[in-house]
Amino acid sequence: MKLLLDTHLLLRAAGQPERLSKEARKLLRSPENELFFSAASLWEVVIKRGLRRDDFKADPRILRRGLLDNGYSELPITIEHAVAIESLPLIHKDPFDRILVAQAQVEGITLLTSDSRVAQYPGPVRSV
Repeated sequence: MKLLLDTHLLLRAAGQPERLSKEARKLLRSPENELFFSAASLWEVVIKRGLRRDDFKADPRILRRGLLDNGYSELPITIEHAVAIESLPLIHKDPFDRILVAQAQVEGITLLTSDSRVAQYPGPVRSV
């Protein structure tokens, strides 16, 4: 199964895997799953790190290199992803989460999230 991690899960997986749920750890460790991270997540880290948010201290360059070195694939943002946002219900206003949902829908990848609002979106979104 192809899995796209939302930004918070991505940061936990990279720096604090013990904070992941048991289900999330199992999915991430399974060799049958192909793991993805979005350019949107790194963009979010850059912006929120610049705002000095305590939960976004990771250096985005080191984070990206570590993810790639650990077998994650990078998912760029395309025009198709951006346009797909228009058809999403207004469940959540966070633009980073909305592009992740759109990417999951367009690419047919399951988005893993621990955010209850994001988990309300239709399509390939799974709460862990």
